[in-house]
Amino acid sequence: MLEPSLDLYGEAAERVEGLLVDLLTQSRARYALLIDRQGFVILHCRAAWAPKPPSLDSLATLIASNHSANEAIAQLFGEASFRETVQQSDGVGTYVESVGDKALLVTVFDASAPLGKVKLFTKRALERIQAVLDETREAAPMADIGGSFSVHAGALLDELFGDGKTP
Repeated sequence: MLEPSLDLYGEAAERVEGLLVDLLTQSRARYALLIDRQGFVILHCRAAWAPKPPSLDSLATLIASNHSANEAIAQLFGEASFRETVQQSDGVGTYVESVGDKALLVTVFDASAPLGKVKLFTKRALERIQAVLDETREAAPMADIGGSFSVHAGALLDELFGDGKTP
């Protein structure tokens, strides 16, 4: 089973979420997402005025796949990858930047947010998000179930399935 290659917990997640909110406020973009390169949504924010987004899981998967295809295209030209990817129509656009080697920062915007502004504030957010990721090595929270758990669980299993002794 595939799992996200990047996990954010606690204070680091709160800081990155705050940076995504700032990105939306400053750029006037609709949505900001931090996704891993496999297409899992790590964090996302939606501007208060933005319409309901499409399926974020589908969007993240397609953007990650598109990014991989663009890396292959860059490699055909002898480049490791493209620094940024922009897709823009009359109504909506996406701006994607790599966050290290594990994640992508995605900004979804509409005609009310100029591309230059979106790029500027996405790049600023990217630098700050990368700094948070670099300085945090916080482990995933572990459930503390106490030392007696295995004793009680073993006793319940013995009671349910027998203790292995023949009657």
